[in-house]
Amino acid sequence: MILSTSERKGSARERLLERLLDAFGEALPPPEMSLREVAARIETSHALLRYHFGSLPGVLAAMLTAQRSRDNEALLEAAQQGTFDDFVVAIWRTYTRPEQLSRARGFFYVVGLAAYGPEDFRAFVESIGDLTEMLSSLAEREGLDATEARDTAAVTVAAIRGLLLQEVLAPGTRPEDAVALILRLSGPAS
Repeated sequence: MILSTSERKGSARERLLERLLDAFGEALPPPEMSLREVAARIETSHALLRYHFGSLPGVLAAMLTAQRSRDNEALLEAAQQGTFDDFVVAIWRTYTRPEQLSRARGFFYVVGLAAYGPEDFRAFVESIGDLTEMLSSLAEREGLDATEARDTAAVTVAAIRGLLLQEVLAPGTRPEDAVALILRLSGPAS
């Protein structure tokens, strides 16, 4: 079977992405690491990474999108079994584990770059709303109308990300019981 050029490119990109994810685990390459160093770590050429991802920020965005997609699959299972509040707790625990610090930093780094060039980070930008969608669905299941559920979910995700950013910038300064604060701010009908 002969594959089209675009299919071969896609599969090569996916194989490279899997190698990146395997090599770095839950972490990300730090932004000060060169594309050559990243390529050496996965035993490929920097030219191949540049071809498929464009740059180190492109590599980071692709890795984050894939990692967050995996996280969301696991979180979705929790959402199906629990309440809005349970899901918020699960999200918070997922992203505040110490081993997630590299990813949290990488997330905010790529968000900053995407703010200046969203077209360069299209897949990453499109995936940003995934948690909001899941939370909105839970809030509707618990009795909020669609608009209220969407607003509640948006405020909740904004609070989570804001407190996570605070922890990245000034470790140890977030409120003791951040989850309780987030739930108070979002105020779903629970």
